[in-house]
Amino acid sequence: MVKGSLDLIQDDSSLGKDADRYPVTAIKYTNEEKKSGGGVENPTFEDPSNIEDGPHISKVVGEVEEEEREQWSHPIEFLLSCIAMSVGLGNVWRFPMTAYENGGGAFLIPYLIVLTFIGRPLYFMELALGQFSSYGSVKVWKVVPAVKGVGYGQMIATWSVVTYYCSIMGLTVFYFVMSFNKVLPWSVCDYSSWADDNCVDASSNFTFNNKSRSSSEQYFYNYVLKMADNIDDGIGVPDWRLSLCLLFSWAVLFFTLAKGVQSSGKVAYFTALFPYVVLFTLLGRGVTLPGAEDGILYFIIPQWEKLLDPNVWYAAVTQSFFSLSVGFGAIINFASFNKFQHNVYRDAWIISLADTLTSLLAGFTIFAILGNLAHELDTDVKNVVRGGSGLAFISYPDALAKFTWTPQLFAVLFFLMLFTLGVGSAAGLTGNIITIICDQFPAIPKIYVTIVICISGFLLGLIYVTPGGQWILDLVDFFGGGFIIYVLIIVETVAINHIYSYSSFLRDLKFMMGVNLGIYWKFCWIFFIPVSLSAILVYSLVDFNLPTFASKAYPQVAYTCGWILAAVALGMVPVCFIHALYINDKSSLSNKLMSVFRPKDTWGPKRREDREKWEKLKG
Repeated sequence: MVKGSLDLIQDDSSLGKDADRYPVTAIKYTNEEKKSGGGVENPTFEDPSNIEDGPHISKVVGEVEEEEREQWSHPIEFLLSCIAMSVGLGNVWRFPMTAYENGGGAFLIPYLIVLTFIGRPLYFMELALGQFSSYGSVKVWKVVPAVKGVGYGQMIATWSVVTYYCSIMGLTVFYFVMSFNKVLPWSVCDYSSWADDNCVDASSNFTFNNKSRSSSEQYFYNYVLKMADNIDDGIGVPDWRLSLCLLFSWAVLFFTLAKGVQSSGKVAYFTALFPYVVLFTLLGRGVTLPGAEDGILYFIIPQWEKLLDPNVWYAAVTQSFFSLSVGFGAIINFASFNKFQHNVYRDAWIISLADTLTSLLAGFTIFAILGNLAHELDTDVKNVVRGGSGLAFISYPDALAKFTWTPQLFAVLFFLMLFTLGVGSAAGLTGNIITIICDQFPAIPKIYVTIVICISGFLLGLIYVTPGGQWILDLVDFFGGGFIIYVLIIVETVAINHIYSYSSFLRDLKFMMGVNLGIYWKFCWIFFIPVSLSAILVYSLVDFNLPTFASKAYPQVAYTCGWILAAVALGMVPVCFIHALYINDKSSLSNKLMSVFRPKDTWGPKRREDREKWEKLKG
């Protein structure tokens, strides 16, 4: 292929089987060849591992490579995939848990404010970045090379979150299988196995004393998790039943990701739409239960004094990031597979609205059920169950047990729904990690990377199916998800709107989609997001409380591990900054600094026609 024509390289189909072995092929011309207008007689082939722009066959376009990047089969698949990722476990599992732990209505108002002025603008910003550059969440930082570490930090946070997301999926698989029993096993107390004297049948509709515990709660903690009272002496060994469920979850995730966006896009038709059918069914049942109104009122009536608590605002911000999957890099990755002029402005509004409505739908459903539980157990809604990651596996099953007509059918549908939500969320997050690795090591076939990631995720996930697994899950959620993402988003927003500059970003958006953005976006991106997030972070650190589980403190070694995880992820920013200075070829330190805070020459649209027009626009 050394003396082949340019057309031979441009048509990647002519590579045949070698296309997989050589995912990037570049031709470099000498200056003399450029001047003469020829130069394909003796082209120089560069090793694929040295090509910076990722795992795709390249076309030669002057001095710029034009990548043949994988794209969505249809725009609706992109939209549904984003909905499946954003409207997922963060809404149905994590939102009710966070709202319950932060006072219900006391949390709802800050959450809606944060979604409006922080969540939605950030979502649109990340969509636009990915689509404009056609890069994943690490290479996109060619726009500001100094903060490339943001992408790596997000990858670490994503990996932390996706390992426990799959453990939640494993729990849904376990409940799904158990739902085929003639009697739902959590609906009645099994005093010979896991129930104690305070157990109350979840299927009953009677009032008991405030020491009583629902059978759904005792089933979850005593039988499913076999949860340890503390982890001072270790977390125990993995439960074989939950380990098999975890393995099944990762297997499904592997087949979802095996063919990239071509396979995950098809799965999104189901994962994005099916959950709403089940949620509305559960809501319809929940609001008819005795005491449901008390739970709903607890959810919607604000406690105004709580609005002055920075910890509530911090929880609202981190929850909005989880709900929308903002800050993990997955949104940038999804959008990078779009056509250049796709209308992500419209999509950002649709997805953020769907996300908000789904959170509210899940909130009304959960709190209606909690109100019924409080009515039956003769206690306040705020005291009815322990908070924490298991809330959804207590409240939802409790409601299912009260279905008078075929509760098994609704249980099967519900846990199938919860599993599909998990697939949608985990596929987006895991796919981002795979893309980052493939971009950095383009010679490695994507299928091999996917296999290694899924096997590694399963092995790490075994931690969460031990008796102390829920303790570790909450700890990783606090340090590995919320705290890391919070800090990185501040850096991300400042880098785009203050270093690259809002005017440059606005110019790029107008060039790409022809949209004229109003004062709302400018206010949010330039001022409100960086200032408010920084202020909340400072106040939260001043009034900082280490995380607890069921009101119990962790061993000191657990806190140390949490801080190490956060330090490694956040440390990627200064480490990559120093590395960028080190490899920069400028002579003086001042010139190096100026260079790493400017976009690289390869930043911009990938297609030749788009780049030429963009270069003219810049002048």
